[in-house]
Formats: sequence, structure tokens, C-alpha cells
Amino acid sequence: MARLFFLLSGEHHTLPFSEITSILEAEGYEYKAKEKLRQVFRIEADKDAVKPIVSRVAMTRVCCQELFTSPAKIAEIVETLRRTSLDAFIEKRESFAVRVRRIGGVSTITGMDLERKLGRMILEEVEGAKVRLKTPERTFFGVLTGNRFVFGLKLGEILTKPFSERRPRKRPFFQPSAMPAKLARCMVNLTRARVGDLVFDPFCGTGTFLIEAGLIGCRLVGCDAQRHMVEGSLRNLRYFGIELEAMIVADAAHSPVTRTDCIVTDPPYGRTASTLGESTEQIVRKVLPEFESLLQKKGKVCIAAPKTMNIGKMVKEVGFKHLESHYVYVHRTLTREIAVLEKN
Repeated sequence: MARLFFLLSGEHHTLPFSEITSILEAEGYEYKAKEKLRQVFRIEADKDAVKPIVSRVAMTRVCCQELFTSPAKIAEIVETLRRTSLDAFIEKRESFAVRVRRIGGVSTITGMDLERKLGRMILEEVEGAKVRLKTPERTFFGVLTGNRFVFGLKLGEILTKPFSERRPRKRPFFQPSAMPAKLARCMVNLTRARVGDLVFDPFCGTGTFLIEAGLIGCRLVGCDAQRHMVEGSLRNLRYFGIELEAMIVADAAHSPVTRTDCIVTDPPYGRTASTLGESTEQIVRKVLPEFESLLQKKGKVCIAAPKTMNIGKMVKEVGFKHLESHYVYVHRTLTREIAVLEKN
């Protein structure tokens, strides 16, 4: 196994770590978590595991193969690089660039100065190597986080623009309560869905989860109790060129779906979402037994609900194991609980 590290997006303090491990589990890669730093996750895993992470992940920015870690002090960084063999990371006469990112402004070292120092050392160490800042053959990437420096070879970078282009207001059909694309993708990943798996959203709304699941190669079924939401969701899915197995106008507590591999959903709540006269808690208590009947053993549900519902505690009454919860602040009166459940 290789030593890998990931620069996380920093938009949430727990979700990015769980998203990476969920993708690894979904894709069948063994891994060993080594260390969680501020916006950096260090693991041991097969180097090839980076490929599915880059293609699926939402809350990670850069994936690297690690060369070394050291205290965030110039003398110790330089000395550690001097003792590190670069043979497996760059070949003779290849072009390269060095990039350093500072997290939180804690370190007194400037990234540009460190890039120059490390670049000069690599030039001296590797025969015929040359610096090329644009389109280099190799990019060395370092992160100053707290009192630590993590350095390695960049293997992949995740673009944020595609998620921005799929934000709710840019779709043909829009509702204010729609989930942001990045959080929706993260929730799909937390279900451990794989290419070809059937993903079901029983409260499909504007189709956010179905769009994100479809883009990673899952089969899709959605339903909603309101016809205009189903029609709007279909418009959004067609806009992104995504096909479905089925889209149904139906009550989630009495769904015509008989089996699914995983469920990802955000039941209605808040001032802009219609609950058709029931409280969100009543809705969730009605649908959880239905969810349990649709899944095989170890099947996963990722569900969002107001933190005040304490859904992690509620599900134990129904036959689910509560794997984890994450809390996402929305506004003064709403914090979402993102809960991951597993059928016993």
C-alpha cells in the first residue's frame, strides 16, 4: 500500500473525511487511516484508489502520494527532503513544479519561499530536471497545516466548477429548499453506492440526489407525492442528460418500489417545503419501516433531517444501525443532521 494524503475543501469539519473512506469502501479498496489534520487526511491504500476518489468526491481538492511529513519549520523541511529519495517520484529530464498551500495562516512560513527552496533542491537532486510552472510533467504538492508540513506528488485534482454549474438556481426547475450539489454528492457517496447500483430517492424534489448519483453511474428511481415536483425533477434530469429506471408520483410510505441497493433522501421540512399537513418527524417515522423493507442486509440509507429530531436515536427502534451523523448549519433556525444508517 502507498502513503496517500488529501487536501480537503474545508467547508465541513467531518464530512470530507467520511466521504473519502466511504468511496474506498464502495470501490472495495482496503485502507488504513493514519492521521486527520486540519483539512488534510493521511491514509495508506493502493495508489489506484485515487482514481475513483477523483471521479466521485465532492469535498476534496487535491490527492497526493506522500513523500514525507515534518514539523513546519524550514530547516527541518529542508533536511527531511534531503534525506528522501525522489527516484520513485520523478525521472531524469522531466519537468516539474512545486506548489505549497497554507491552511489557516498558522505557519509563519510563506508558501512561495518554500516552493523556491524545495524546487532548487529537486533541481540539484534529479539529473536534467527542469522547472515548468505551466503544464509540468510532475507537480510536487505540500500543505502547511498547523505545526505540520505534508509533502508529496500530486496524483489528481478535483474541479469545483462542475458542482457550481449544477447548483440549484442554474437548473431549469428550482425550489429554494433544494440541496446544494456538493452536499448531495457527498451524501450519495456516504451510502457506498457503486456503478450500476440502484439508488432510490423517495422525496426526489428537484432531483438533486438523482442527478449526482446518475453522474457516478448509478441506476435511478425517484418518487414524490407532488406531481409538479416529479415533473420538475424530470426536467432537471433531462437537462443534464441523465436517464432513469422510473420516476413515480407516490407516497414514500407506500412506495411501489420493491427493492433498492441504497436510499439517499432529504424529506420535506422548513418554511419553503410542503409536508402536506404532517410534521417532518411524522413523515420520517412512517417511511423508516418502508426503507427497511426495501434494502438487503447491510444496505445503507443517507438521510437529512433537522438536528432537533435526533434521527440517529430514532432509527434504532426500526431495525437500522446508526453508523454516523454529521451536522450542517444552514441558518439560525436550522441545522441539518446528515445520518448514515445500515440495515441490520
